[in-house]
Amino acid sequence: MRAFEATQHFFDVAAEHLNISAEMREALLTPKREVQVRVTIERDNGRLANYVGFRVQHDNHRGPMKGGLRYHPDVDLDETRALASLMTWKTAVVDLPYGGAKGGIGVDPSELSPREIERLTRVFVDQIHDIVGPDTDIPAPDMGTDHRVMAWFRNQWEKYHGFNPAVITGKPVEEYGAKGREEATGRGVGTLTGKLCKRLGYKPEKTNIAIQGFGNVGSHAAKFLSESQFPIVAVSDISGTYYDPKGLNVPSLLHHKLGHPRGLMEGYHQCQCLPVNALLELNDVQVLIPAALGGVITEKNVGNIKASVIIEAANGPVHPAADKALSDRGVTVLPDILANAGGVTVSYFEWVQNRQHYRWTLDRVRQELDHTMNQAFENVWQTAQERNVSLRTAAYIIGITRVRRSAELAGFAS
Repeated sequence: MRAFEATQHFFDVAAEHLNISAEMREALLTPKREVQVRVTIERDNGRLANYVGFRVQHDNHRGPMKGGLRYHPDVDLDETRALASLMTWKTAVVDLPYGGAKGGIGVDPSELSPREIERLTRVFVDQIHDIVGPDTDIPAPDMGTDHRVMAWFRNQWEKYHGFNPAVITGKPVEEYGAKGREEATGRGVGTLTGKLCKRLGYKPEKTNIAIQGFGNVGSHAAKFLSESQFPIVAVSDISGTYYDPKGLNVPSLLHHKLGHPRGLMEGYHQCQCLPVNALLELNDVQVLIPAALGGVITEKNVGNIKASVIIEAANGPVHPAADKALSDRGVTVLPDILANAGGVTVSYFEWVQNRQHYRWTLDRVRQELDHTMNQAFENVWQTAQERNVSLRTAAYIIGITRVRRSAELAGFAS
């Protein structure tokens, strides 16, 4: 199943509960605009390289569109379309005044030098600068991009439109970025993991956690959860799974990762080293947090997963058929459109600060993030209880209801 089909499936399940007509479903699902551009740069060796870039703007009924910019070999129109629609429901679930968008370039950034990535970013901005802006569509970091890319993007955009740091979020703090933005998604994942476990009656010190993916999101989630007394028994990246049944030393892991030239766990020997995919199927794990790519839990491996709780830190990590199998087994899944919304929430705070020309303290950012995520969780939990549906369906019901209401107020027929 393609990425957008999976997103549409979860949308349709919730839409059935809301008795939404076929015509309204089509209106809510169809992207407002899809753009595909050629991105040609000169490599450091003097040769030309050609890539394809995308920007999908899904919906703007609740406000300017918002969504990350991803550099990854698997980026294509279908994935970008799916991620853009997820952003629409995600921003609505946490009640931010945004719509959804997503963009990216089909490229492996590990094969490019920093100067080549800068050229790539600037050429991409040249192609799309007229359809993004602080009141239209505000990009942010995603897989394969970071604060440096955001700074280059902003600088190139401002060459056309003049000074306005609110055009993009996830910028360096020195370049009008928000304190706490880098940790935001992982902190949100950690906050809601703790909240869900408490609601389910799990004691932190007796709840083993495994985190697939130890990049920005996974590492910050591990840090937050370990400081909250949860044993992190396994983490993984492309170099393997790192496992200790008694709990990993998270500060030691982070120190090793920071010292590795590619930011990997490769060479870390203070625990058992297992194959990459072993993490998903560990027997002594109660909470599994997929925090890497989408589509990692499928019909083929869902039967081997032993965890009783799954927190979707990645976008779309569970295929629909696997989601049903997990639900039938009584596994609780906290959906991506709620679990990983911490990043876009603090991006909103950054945008607000840029518009006001006023900087918040880190404590205020964290306080506002925790409040927003906790309020969204309570709304989703209550909806799930009242309607007797999964947390995923409850989140979609809330998101769709808010977007539909805005669309109707703007003139859509009911």
